[in-house]
Amino acid sequence: MSQDADELGQGSARILLIEDNDSNRQLLSDYLNYCGYTVLTLAAGAGFFTAIAQFQPHIVLLDLKLPDIDGYTLLEQLQQRGEEFQVPVIVVSAFAFQSDQRRALSLGARRYLVKPVNLNLLKQAIREELPYSVL
Repeated sequence: MSQDADELGQGSARILLIEDNDSNRQLLSDYLNYCGYTVLTLAAGAGFFTAIAQFQPHIVLLDLKLPDIDGYTLLEQLQQRGEEFQVPVIVVSAFAFQSDQRRALSLGARRYLVKPVNLNLLKQAIREELPYSVL
């Protein structure tokens, strides 16, 4: 754990990362671990709700283009599940159109970052979306 993470108290924050690209998933996972977060990764949408129930993430980082289900559908399902599954979602996607961003935000995403993602902006967005209880 880095000194920066210790100072920020991020060691207890859990992040669920759903990203199908192996290189992107590994890069983001390594970076988030370096920042002091506990990270669980999925390469597809299958197991999304099981992972949320068991891992209980404080933040979800979600790619929209997944091999088995699109991220929009996962956002819709998350919204329909109600209180039990209320967790901030930050979309990290290569879809750069404003219409994609508007759609994701209308389905409950808190932030929308376009790939290639600026890691400093990602870290800032995560910090701002984390519940105060884990800061």
